[in-house]
Amino acid sequence: MPGVTVGELGEPGVLARVLAQLSGARGALIGPGDDCAVLRHTGDVVVTTDTMIEGPDFRLPWHDGFELGWKLAATNLSDVAAMGARPTALTVALAVPRETPVMLLERIAEGLDAACRALAPGCGVVGGDLGRAPVVVAAVTALGDLEGRPPVVRSGARAGDVVAYAGDLGLAGLGLSLLFSEAVDAEGNASAHEVPRLRASHPDAIAAQLAPAPPIPLGVEAAEAGATAMMDVSDSLSIDAERLARASGVRVDFSAELLVSGFGRRGSGVRGGGLEPAEPGAQGQPAVEVPIDAMLFGGEDHGLLATFPAGAALPDGFRPIGAVLAGEAASGTGEALVALDGAPLTVRGWDPYTVQVSGAV
Repeated sequence: MPGVTVGELGEPGVLARVLAQLSGARGALIGPGDDCAVLRHTGDVVVTTDTMIEGPDFRLPWHDGFELGWKLAATNLSDVAAMGARPTALTVALAVPRETPVMLLERIAEGLDAACRALAPGCGVVGGDLGRAPVVVAAVTALGDLEGRPPVVRSGARAGDVVAYAGDLGLAGLGLSLLFSEAVDAEGNASAHEVPRLRASHPDAIAAQLAPAPPIPLGVEAAEAGATAMMDVSDSLSIDAERLARASGVRVDFSAELLVSGFGRRGSGVRGGGLEPAEPGAQGQPAVEVPIDAMLFGGEDHGLLATFPAGAALPDGFRPIGAVLAGEAASGTGEALVALDGAPLTVRGWDPYTVQVSGAV
């Protein structure tokens, strides 16, 4: 009965069909079906929560339910990785209109499960909630195990550190711009009509926006390699670098040459789980030329921005993109905290309260 709605099936039936798509978490002693899940951890636990709402955060005509579920997982797993923790479990609350097809929730669950298995093996959905809302609303809580390591926080960067990045950079913003410019109807509403063409002509950019594949395992590797500070880049590289700089009382100076050489030309084809770009021209597709503005001001790539002591060996997958400089951020002097080749940079990117969601990044 692929066309049945959540209102027709009811909560017990919907829940049964959703749970059938989930494989669970390796460390769960008790999973879905009780009042709480029970997990076993070996170290301190990190916890993060993120909400995605239909309209400002995603458009159903652009997303397959599987991709939406994948993105819900990936965006939370990257926050756990940014603390240097290993993701262990997700809880997911979904509220949808009564007329929503149950198949959409099944596909979301499939995407959640697939992302966990691909990006963070052993992690899985251990519980959540179902509810009713005027639009699709999803809230995900992710947990991670530090396994005895101290957390890698934003405030640890020191002057002389190397700034490095792992994952896609600039592609998701390009994908969103393409969708807003070419996958809308005459009234400017999201339309599914052009999405297949965009997937074929710009596979990397569209995939990075609709189903990001951040390098989750590199969070633990960065922590073990001595990363002094780290964070997930979700709102834009410039915005998140400013947050790191402010927390650490330093300045960040990006190198245009390092950004362009490391991330300016991204190959199409298999993206390698976000750990490495594919070879330019893979599978017959031309390489994607990523402008430096897209790298600095686009968002939603969910890669890892980290700082390492000078001379430290960077884990495979991280590329140097700049340096940490001495600063007086904590004193409120008003000096620019982020620069490009020494020139102060005006940061911009995603802010849910100021960005017009009807326009492109």
